[in-house]
Amino acid sequence: MNINEIKELMAQFDQSSLREFSYKNQSDELTFSKNEVNTSAPQVAPAIEVASPAPQASPAVEETPAQPAPTVVAEGDIVESPLVGVAYLAAGPDKPPFVQVGDQVKKGQTLIIIEAMKVMNEVPAPKDGVVTEILVQNEEMVEFGKGLVRIK
Repeated sequence: MNINEIKELMAQFDQSSLREFSYKNQSDELTFSKNEVNTSAPQVAPAIEVASPAPQASPAVEETPAQPAPTVVAEGDIVESPLVGVAYLAAGPDKPPFVQVGDQVKKGQTLIIIEAMKVMNEVPAPKDGVVTEILVQNEEMVEFGKGLVRIK
C-alpha cells in the first residue's frame, strides 16, 4: 500500500461517521480511531489526587461501586457483535427499540443493527428466548466479539 492510498483512506475515514477502522492484508495493517480514550485517563488521575487529602471521601467512593456489582447478575447467553461498527438499538431516532429487557424474541428476529462502512447489518437472535440484558448503548462503537445482548 503506498502513501497516497493511505492518505485517501484517512480522508475517507475522517469524513465518515465511523469511530474506528482497521485494515489488514498479508503485508500491511492499518488502524484508524477517532476515539479519545488517552485524553480522558490523565484527567481522571488529577481528580483522584485532589480527592486523596480527604481520606474519608476516597473509601466511600470505592465502596459504592463494589457493592452493586455482585447483586446485578443477568442470566443467559451473550449475542456477540459479528463485525466492527456502530450499534443502533432502533431503526431510527423516532422509532421504538428493536428489543428491550424482558422482551420475548424468536430465532432470527432483529436485535440490533450495526452500521459498518455505510451498510446497515442486522444482528438476528440466535435462538428463541427472553432478553435479560442489553450490553451496549445506542450509537456505541462496537468491536468484533463484543457482547451486545444477553438472551435466556
